[in-house]
Amino acid sequence: MSKKVFIKTFGCQMNEYDSDKMADVMHAAQGYEPTQDVEEADLILFNTCSVREKAQEKVFSDLGRVKHLKDKGVLIGVGGCVASQEGAEIIKRAPYVDVVFGPQTLHRLPELLNQRARLAVPQVDISFPEIEKFDHLPPAKVDGGSAYVSIMEGCSKYCSYCVVPYTRGEEVSRPFDDVLVEVAGLADQGVKEVTLLGQNVNAYRGAMGDSGDIADFALLLEYVAEIPGIERLRFTTSHPNEFTPRLIEAYGKIPQLVNHLHLPVQHGSDRILMAMKRGYTAMEFKSTVRKLRAIRPELVMSSDFIVGFPGETDDDFDKMMKLITDVRFDTSFSFIFSPRPGTPAANLADDTPYAVKLKRLQHLQATIEENVRRISASREGTVQRILVEGASRRSSTDVPELMGRTECNRIVNFPGGPLAERLVGQMIDVRITEARPHSLRAEVLTAEVALGT
Repeated sequence: MSKKVFIKTFGCQMNEYDSDKMADVMHAAQGYEPTQDVEEADLILFNTCSVREKAQEKVFSDLGRVKHLKDKGVLIGVGGCVASQEGAEIIKRAPYVDVVFGPQTLHRLPELLNQRARLAVPQVDISFPEIEKFDHLPPAKVDGGSAYVSIMEGCSKYCSYCVVPYTRGEEVSRPFDDVLVEVAGLADQGVKEVTLLGQNVNAYRGAMGDSGDIADFALLLEYVAEIPGIERLRFTTSHPNEFTPRLIEAYGKIPQLVNHLHLPVQHGSDRILMAMKRGYTAMEFKSTVRKLRAIRPELVMSSDFIVGFPGETDDDFDKMMKLITDVRFDTSFSFIFSPRPGTPAANLADDTPYAVKLKRLQHLQATIEENVRRISASREGTVQRILVEGASRRSSTDVPELMGRTECNRIVNFPGGPLAERLVGQMIDVRITEARPHSLRAEVLTAEVALGT
């Protein structure tokens, strides 16, 4: 019987990517197979995120729920950003934890577990060994037509509210050739859509071999798009200040770049943006959007918004709502500000009542939701090319349903028919028949599918 590893992931797509790599590392080194049942696990890993409020307390709450499994000899590890932030304090508070490791040391997990067994004491490694982990990770195995590729680590922007530079370190880019080799390997496995990942992905500056030349993000996109089999390119998360003229021009040169862009703005008031240390004004952000849409009129944009930042007035909030109206954002992430320990914003005076912040958030989200409905409705009757990802939630043996994703990142559900299994991982054309709140319904149009060939 093979050993089982249970991994619970919190937070962003970077953490999802890291969790997949943890599973790959443990399988390659010690034969662990993933499980969704924590009760049957031999190893339990919590891959944590420190962005949300009370993140540390949630980790300890989860640890408490699995503590009883130690009686069966189960090993427990805590990784990710909370691990990086708390370090040995996790062991002090939960001495039954066996290993604590940071985002940059997940590749050392087998070694840490071996040391735990050999020395009979918990192990902690939350160092920042540049990009060493990428040189020690096993080749990615893919099941489906899309994959994530991490191209850089950390962030050097030091926004006043953000803990990422302290938990993941400064920006470090993977070598240019390493990224291309990984993407080419994924394409050989049938991957058609690649999402490039980084905390500040468009700040990528990768070394090009031994030449001393440095590739910027626009050049990387051009080369990735040339890899045979790659039909779609996405990336997240980007920073407005790194949207260079070359990157904007890429939307006119690279057809594989999808018509969806997630570009966090965080706020629409220049005064609040300055307090956040974002480094741009609302007008500068809108100028970037105008230039992008001049090249790609059909570009759909989503964003991140923080409501109730310390000192936010009604006027500040009104300016954010004006920005949302002007840009016509699609599906976005919005939250009430919560202070992160160790960040400058945690020390700012904040006298706005929570009820006021909540009312503002609800108004913002209702406005964005109306945008979502309007954009979805505009897709009715259109033909969309989608990448089929797998069975839909409502699929059954009697009525197989599939789901895919449009360029603009909408989920599309449609009848799979007798060819359902063959369609997974393929790009097909569908006609949108109905717009629902957060998804679309469609019928298959691709000729070879309709003919059953």
